[in-house]
Amino acid sequence: MPDQSLVTYVGVAHPWMCDVMGHMNVRHYAAMFDDASFQLLGHIAGTEGLADTSRGWADVRSEVEYKHETKAGALLTIRSRVVKAGRSSVTFEQVMSGSLDGVVHAVNRTVSVRFDLAERVAVALDADMRTRAEALQAEAAANENRVD
Repeated sequence: MPDQSLVTYVGVAHPWMCDVMGHMNVRHYAAMFDDASFQLLGHIAGTEGLADTSRGWADVRSEVEYKHETKAGALLTIRSRVVKAGRSSVTFEQVMSGSLDGVVHAVNRTVSVRFDLAERVAVALDADMRTRAEALQAEAAANENRVD
């Protein structure tokens, strides 16, 4: 079954990203997953949410499972899907795979909270954000259950 989740990052593991053992250092996995999360959360926030500079997102939990060595020159694609939409948070999963071979290199699972930047507190997702997050969640679930 092909993964139809949202493509949120496409890139390459450059040689300067690799450590002395010859594979991509964990700091660069984190950066790629972070870039991908901006894409996903932007799809959830929408243009009006991105325009509101008083609010943002705060990651409160992130876990990475490394599955396959990533060597210099590897072409990478990250696909993201919403796992759960809470009152003020979104839980999402991101899968980093080889762009050409589909081999899974790493999986990241994050909980990000909608955050009032002045008050420094969590705020509820607005109705439009919730609708978009739930639509992405339903789409991911439908693709997971689809039989080709």
